[in-house]
Amino acid sequence: MPLTRFHNITGSTGVDVELLAPGDRVNKLLSVVICNVRASNDATVSLFLQSQTLNQTFHILKTVNLPFNSSIVLDSEDLPTFNNSENKFGLYITVGGSDEVDVLLNV
Repeated sequence: MPLTRFHNITGSTGVDVELLAPGDRVNKLLSVVICNVRASNDATVSLFLQSQTLNQTFHILKTVNLPFNSSIVLDSEDLPTFNNSENKFGLYITVGGSDEVDVLLNV
């Protein structure tokens, strides 16, 4: 599956959205930008690594409130290094039910 760098996410409570699939062969993320594109409400964001085969989840952000019309930038110093070439870990995001965010991945 080809890597998708730009994502428009519309929230559904409790739904995990795959940003990087296990096996996408991304050795290092340089940055992740998450932008709340709603004009009037905060967004609730969780960003995490997950392995279906190992049944493990590691949160990078956990239910963080992102104010409306603002962004958060996570650079290489904020992000753990992981190798998803071996179909182990993927990168996922969950946002609140009515939230809308854009996610940009720099690899």
